[in-house]
Formats: sequence, structure tokens, C-alpha cells
Amino acid sequence: MKMDEKVILRQIIDQCDDSLRDVFLRRYYFFDSIEQIATRHGFSASKVKSMLHRTKGRLAAHLKKEGFEP
Repeated sequence: MKMDEKVILRQIIDQCDDSLRDVFLRRYYFFDSIEQIATRHGFSASKVKSMLHRTKGRLAAHLKKEGFEP
């Protein structure tokens, strides 16, 4: 990952509310399972999956806007 991509990722994560940020980091930084994250936050597994999907979509759109292609 290029440094610019890291900066963009950090900007997107910093814009998220606390629970969304924690869900994203738990999944992709700490590699927690969907079930572990759901239990930790009192969410359903479906809600966690939805939150992750929307966040990844925002990140992809922002990276594309900045000229990065996946």
C-alpha cells in the first residue's frame, strides 16, 4: 500500500463514528470474526456485515476519486 493510500484510509476511518471505526479496525486490523465484533457491540452479525460493506464502499469510492484503482 502506498503512503498516499494509507493517508486516505486514515482520513476515512477518522471520519467514522466511534462504533463504526471500532468495527472496521476490529475486522481488518485485529482480524476479529464477525461474531466476535457483533457480540462486543451488541449488534447482529448482519448489521456488522452491512457496516463493513458500506465502509469499504466509501473507502473504494474515495480512493477512486483520488486516482487510485483497486
